[in-house]
Amino acid sequence: MFGEIKGLNEECGVFGIWGHVDAAQITYYGLHSLQHRGQEGAGIVVTDREKLSIHKGMGLVNDVFNQDILDRLKGTGAIGHTRYTTAGASDFVNCQPLQFNSQSGSLALAHNGNIVNATALKHQLEYQGSIFQTTSDTEVIAHLMKRSGYPDLKDSLKNALTMVKGAYALVCLVEDKMFVALDPNGLRPLSIGKLGDAYVVSSETCAFDIIGATFEREVQPGELITIDDDGLHIDVFSPSTKRTICSMEYVYFARPDSDVEQINVHYARKNLGKQLAKEAPIEADVVTGVPDSSISAAIGFAEETGIPYELGLIKNRYINRTFIQPSQALREQGVKMKLSAVRGVVAGKRVVMIDDSIVRGTTSRRIVGLLREAGATEVHVRISSPPIINPCFYGIDTSTKGELIASVKTTEEIREEMGADSLTYLSVEGLKTGIGRPDTTENCGQCLACFTGQYPTEIYPETDHPYDKVLGGK
Repeated sequence: MFGEIKGLNEECGVFGIWGHVDAAQITYYGLHSLQHRGQEGAGIVVTDREKLSIHKGMGLVNDVFNQDILDRLKGTGAIGHTRYTTAGASDFVNCQPLQFNSQSGSLALAHNGNIVNATALKHQLEYQGSIFQTTSDTEVIAHLMKRSGYPDLKDSLKNALTMVKGAYALVCLVEDKMFVALDPNGLRPLSIGKLGDAYVVSSETCAFDIIGATFEREVQPGELITIDDDGLHIDVFSPSTKRTICSMEYVYFARPDSDVEQINVHYARKNLGKQLAKEAPIEADVVTGVPDSSISAAIGFAEETGIPYELGLIKNRYINRTFIQPSQALREQGVKMKLSAVRGVVAGKRVVMIDDSIVRGTTSRRIVGLLREAGATEVHVRISSPPIINPCFYGIDTSTKGELIASVKTTEEIREEMGADSLTYLSVEGLKTGIGRPDTTENCGQCLACFTGQYPTEIYPETDHPYDKVLGGK
C-alpha cells in the first residue's frame, strides 16, 4: 500500500485566505485539516497590506506553530503549506511557502505537485545568471517571473506558468492580492470557498468544513485567479487544457470527507470496493480493510459480497503514516508499530484483506503475517487499484520502475512473496467505473499513467537539458 513508502512524490497541501482579520489563525486550522498531505514541514505567510511576514519550520503543524507565533502573524491575507518532500531535500530551506524580496515588493509561493522540466529550467536560468537558494522546484517559478520583463505581476506569473510543465496547484501572495493557479491538466485538486466575506483556497474541501467555509468552485485547469478586495478575477494562461486529475487522489491521497471534482472520496472508494468484489469474488468469513485509506473500499466489498465487514486491523493513532516517513528504516519500524490484528475477529476465519495499492510490497507482506499470527486460516488480498507498474513524475515518490514490485514480478510471484492465499487487483476499467467521473474521454478525465504508462505531459529526464524546448536556449 502507499502507506509503506516515502515513495510517490505527492503529498503536499496548500491553503490560502483573503479578507479575514484572523487570516493566520484560519490558515493554521486549514493546514491542520491538510496534515495528511505532508508531515515534514509547515509554513504560513501573511500580509498586512504593507509587508509580508513568514514563519515556517520542520515537523507537524503543531510543532511549528503556537499561539504566540500566530499572534505575531498579523494580517488579513495568508497562504500556508504543509510539506512532504516532492522535489528537493527534506530540510528547512525547502520548507514552503518560499518568500522572495525585491525592490518592487515581496512575493510568497506555495505549491503542490512536481514540475517535470524543473531541472532543465534551472540549468538555463543559471546559465543566464540566476542563483538558486533552494533545491525546490517551486523556486523556478519565482525566477521565471522576475526574468519575464513584464512590469505587471499577473502577466509575469502567466508567462512563467506557460514555461513550466507538470503538476502544480499554486498559491501566490503579494502585499495587496493573492493568485491561484492550476496546471493545464488539472493533475492536482484545488478548490475555492467562502468564509463570510473572505475567500479561501484549499487543496481539499475538507478544510472548508473545519473552518466553517462553504464550497464555491473548483479551480479549473489552466486558470489563473486573482483574489483581492474586489473579489475574484479569472484569467486563463493556457488555451489548451485537458483535465487529467490524479487517480490516486481518489484511491489514497485525499481525505474521505473531501470532494474531488464534486465526487465524494469516501463514496468513490466504496464504489471501488464494490467493483473489486464484482471482478474478484471469493468465499470467506470476514472482510477487513487496512486503516485508514482502505476502510471505505472494504465496506464496499463487504456490502457487494454479503461477507461481514469487521475491524480486523487496528491502527495506533499516535504513529504517523509510514508513507511520509523519510527513510526506509523508519518506514519498516513504523509498519511494525502502527498496526495490530484483532485476534478475536480473525482467529479461525478466512479473511479478505482489502488494501488500496501495493508499491514495494513490504507492508503488505507484514500485514498478511500479522493476520496469520492472529490465527487467520486463509488470507485473501484484494487491491482496490490496478498494479502500479510505472513511475510518477507529477508529485508521487516513485521515480524508477525498479522501485515498483508489480513492474518486476508477476501477480503470482507477489502473492507468494507476501504469503497470501490469493491476490487480485482492480482492473483499469474497474477503477474508472468505480470512481464514476462523468467524462466521455478515454481516461474519464483521470491520469492513469502509473497503471498504463500513458503520461499526460512530456517527461523530461533529469539528465537531459532541452533548453530549446523550455527557454529557447542553445
